[in-house]
Amino acid sequence: MKVLDITYVALLAAFMGVLGFVPPLMLSFTPVPITLQTLGVLLAGGVLGARLGAWSMTIFLLVVAAGAPLLSGGRGGIGVFVGPSAGYLFSYPLAAFIIGFLIHRFRTLRLRNILLVNLTAGIFIIYLIGIPVQAFVLDLKLVEAIKVSLVYIPGDVLKATIASILTFRLLKSPVIKRNLYKNAETL
Repeated sequence: MKVLDITYVALLAAFMGVLGFVPPLMLSFTPVPITLQTLGVLLAGGVLGARLGAWSMTIFLLVVAAGAPLLSGGRGGIGVFVGPSAGYLFSYPLAAFIIGFLIHRFRTLRLRNILLVNLTAGIFIIYLIGIPVQAFVLDLKLVEAIKVSLVYIPGDVLKATIASILTFRLLKSPVIKRNLYKNAETL
């Protein structure tokens, strides 16, 4: 891995930490808060590509596991990986990897393609892992956990739209395009 790649990975991991400083929106019927950190996952995969995006999310989670209070609401430490939102956290590296893999397979970069990947693959992977773990930890039926999780969809659609616009603009910039996009095509 080149020094520039390491820098980009560290920057996106740090950006995830900064997003954690935005207070969560707590809901009365679920212990899993609404946070902005999904935006960081979508950006990491889209901008950095599969390999580097997954690395940035893995490093972020390792720093959180070491005790840094970088999750929304000032949470951190190994205990967050056994709570109701653990599945969502575990999905971050995989979601970033799949998003990066799919976005960097398009021959021409279009905003609608990025948005489609973020909504279908990105958000879907996060829910696919997060909801069953939430159901298990809270001792809910899977159907009940899915119903409770429907409240997250409007915010995640908004975050996916913002991430898609930012990804599109960043990948169109000459500096990012020259340094990352060519490297992202090779896993």
